Amino acid sequence: MSKKHPVVVVTGSSGAGTTTVKRAFEHIFTREKLSAAVVEGDSMHSLGRVEFKEAMKKAEAAGNHHFSHFGPEANDFAGLANIFKTYGETGTGKKRYYIHSDEEAAALNARLGTNLKPGEFTPWEDMPAKTDILFYEGLHGLVVTDQVDMAKYVDLAVGVVPVVNLEWIQKIHRDAAERGYSAEAIVDTILRRMPDYVNYVTPQFSRTDINFQRVPLVDTSNPFIARDIPTPDESLVVVRFRNPKGVDFPYFLSMIPGSFMSRPNNLVVPGGKMGFAMEVILGPIIERMVEASRKA
Repeated sequence: MSKKHPVVVVTGSSGAGTTTVKRAFEHIFTREKLSAAVVEGDSMHSLGRVEFKEAMKKAEAAGNHHFSHFGPEANDFAGLANIFKTYGETGTGKKRYYIHSDEEAAALNARLGTNLKPGEFTPWEDMPAKTDILFYEGLHGLVVTDQVDMAKYVDLAVGVVPVVNLEWIQKIHRDAAERGYSAEAIVDTILRRMPDYVNYVTPQFSRTDINFQRVPLVDTSNPFIARDIPTPDESLVVVRFRNPKGVDFPYFLSMIPGSFMSRPNNLVVPGGKMGFAMEVILGPIIERMVEASRKA
C-alpha cells in the first residue's frame, strides 16, 4: 500500500454495473480535480481473442472443459500485481488497451499509428505523468494465489457484484442481444467458467473495503428463462463495510433517501440510488487519500 501514490481498485464481474461505477468515479475525480491513471481489466488478459479461442480448443481436446477468461491461464495476474506495486512505489508505470470493437480500433489506431483489429492489444505505453491516483476497474483486481497477492498493493478496494442469478440474467440478455449467441452457447459459457468463478472471482469480495451488491426485488429463481433484466428501481443495493469503525452511518442515512441499515456494517439503498450512494460514500474517502498523498 502507498500513501504517496494511492491505488484504487474496483473489482466485479461482467455486467455488475460497471457503467454506473465509472460514472461515479469520473464525477468524484472531476469534482476533486484529480488526474487518474486508468487501467482496464481486459487489458491484462494474457491472450487475444484469436489466441484464446485456439487455447480453449486445445484445452477441450485435452479434456479440460473449464478453460475460461476467469482463470489464471488467460490472465496475467503477476503483471497486474506488478502494475499496482510499481505505481504505488513510483507513481508511474506502463499500460495498454484491449480493443473491443471496430470503433475502438479506429480511435486507437489513429492515435497510435497502428493497424490493430478488435480482439488485439495495443503496445505498452507510459502512463500519463504526474497523476494523483491509479484507478483499476475489472474482473481481477484483488486476486490472491500462492504466487501472487494483488491485495497488498491496493489502498482502497471496492467490490461491485449482483447476486449470481441477476448476474446470469444480465449475461444471457447481453450476449444474446449484442453478440448473437444462442441460449445454449451462453449457458455453456456460464458452466465452463464456474470453477474459475468460484476460485478466483468470488473470494475477492471478502477482501474489499466496501462492497456494493445489487439484489433484485422480483423473482429471478430461474435466470435461464427470465424475459427481462430487473431494473434498478426493482432492486436494492446492499453496501457492506469491512470495518464500520468511523463510518458516519447517520450522515449516509440522511443523504440517501430510502436507505436503512440491516446490520451494524450494512447499509441498504434503493437500486436507483447506487451511483449517488457511491459518490456520497466514496468521495470523502478519495479526498482524504489524495490529501494524505500530497502531504507524504
